Amino acid sequence: MFHSAALKLTAWYLAIIMAISLVFSFSLYHVSGDDLGRNVNRQIGYFNNFLGPGESQSYGILRQRQLDQDLGHLKSNLILFNLLVLVGGGAASYLLARRTLDPIEEALDAQSRFASDASHELRTPLTAIQTENEVALRDKALTKAQAVGLLKSNLEEVAKLRGLSEGLLRLADGNGSIVSPQTVELKEVSAIAIDRYKKAADAKRISLINQIPALKTLGDKDSIAELLSIFVDNAIKYSGQGGTVSLSGSRHGKQASISIADKGQGIKRADLPRIFERFYQADASRNKSRAGGYGLGLAIAKKIVDAHHGHIEVTSVIGSGTVFTVFLPAA
Repeated sequence: MFHSAALKLTAWYLAIIMAISLVFSFSLYHVSGDDLGRNVNRQIGYFNNFLGPGESQSYGILRQRQLDQDLGHLKSNLILFNLLVLVGGGAASYLLARRTLDPIEEALDAQSRFASDASHELRTPLTAIQTENEVALRDKALTKAQAVGLLKSNLEEVAKLRGLSEGLLRLADGNGSIVSPQTVELKEVSAIAIDRYKKAADAKRISLINQIPALKTLGDKDSIAELLSIFVDNAIKYSGQGGTVSLSGSRHGKQASISIADKGQGIKRADLPRIFERFYQADASRNKSRAGGYGLGLAIAKKIVDAHHGHIEVTSVIGSGTVFTVFLPAA
């Protein structure tokens, strides 16, 4: 589809270029021809005052032949010029058409992948709910305790669906910019992030250490709190029992950095370039049993950082842990 569209767009671009070139060539030919004709007539009129009738006629014929030759050369040059414009313009038009359509093609491909991945992720909990309910309905000896267990299981799946839908809405929300940036205390928002996941950390006997100094950045407080919460949540999920998650920060000129380090399982080098893609999860599996989640957290984190005109760096060693470092504009 896009190859055909590129050819059509190339044809339109080339038609516009050739129309301009031909109008220019036609105008140049007539203007130059008129100028050459007037010069020849002036020369013939001037020499008629010094030449006899026969010589004057011969001179006029000679100058007319020279004028015809000059017009012929001009026409040939203009034809050659237009042929070059046709070839060069065709190549340039195709490159321009591809450059114009490539972002659209990439966006449609990304949209298609997003729809496919989203439908897959939505199908998993829905299938679980449907299967459990169908089995329960066929069980004539279903007890109250079993029914309560089924409802609890359904609620868990509904919670997963809600988390997924909220993540999708968060990715689709807004235009990717901070409308009214404010001064944000990074130590304060890091404390908010740690407080959100203290129970999850305690359940795995993980120590949460906040070593962020008095640093300030410009941005949206709630978004930055969510950003740090995502990294703290991930660090806890992928850390073993009794591990440590530490937050530290420093200032580098006009940037403030926040590092979230864990001693967890680490990320393979081959996975690092893709961890911020939507629905991507390391180890290339859709099995959520190990850590939970849908691969949306880091995509949301990247969107928040991009909106604050910052960037993220990642270092990881398998079996030793991972460090995410976020760079934001310092206030």
